[in-house]
Amino acid sequence: MKVCNEMKLSFPSRSANEAFARTAVSAFAAALDPTIEELADLKTAVSEAVTNAIVHAYQEQIGMVYIHAKILENSRIVIRIRDKGCGIADVKQAMEPLYTTCTTGERSGLGFAVMEAFMDKVKVRSQVGRGTTVTLEKTILSKGAE
Repeated sequence: MKVCNEMKLSFPSRSANEAFARTAVSAFAAALDPTIEELADLKTAVSEAVTNAIVHAYQEQIGMVYIHAKILENSRIVIRIRDKGCGIADVKQAMEPLYTTCTTGERSGLGFAVMEAFMDKVKVRSQVGRGTTVTLEKTILSKGAE
């Protein structure tokens, strides 16, 4: 599929940067003229993926989070969020609702389920000790102005 536009972004895995990432991706996606609901879906999914990288990938260390977003023909957006952190040993288990590695009780284990609810497609690739890549895809169906 033809790439119409793309952007790359990287930032330290600090919690303050989650809002920055969400806002940057939504500003980029605005070119597709999404509805408020479609934009909220994108922002929520990106927020969950970035939060996973910040909280889980580097385990209380600061590392880098990378975002590569592409707008494709037919109003499709593909957003890849990547880290070079600890990786996920069992991706299938990690994607199960309510599964979490957090032992403090502060995490619900719903991040991947939320991403899947708001996006057309979610793909997770991970390698222990090398990091994780979450790819989010969504077709913007309706123009916000219509």
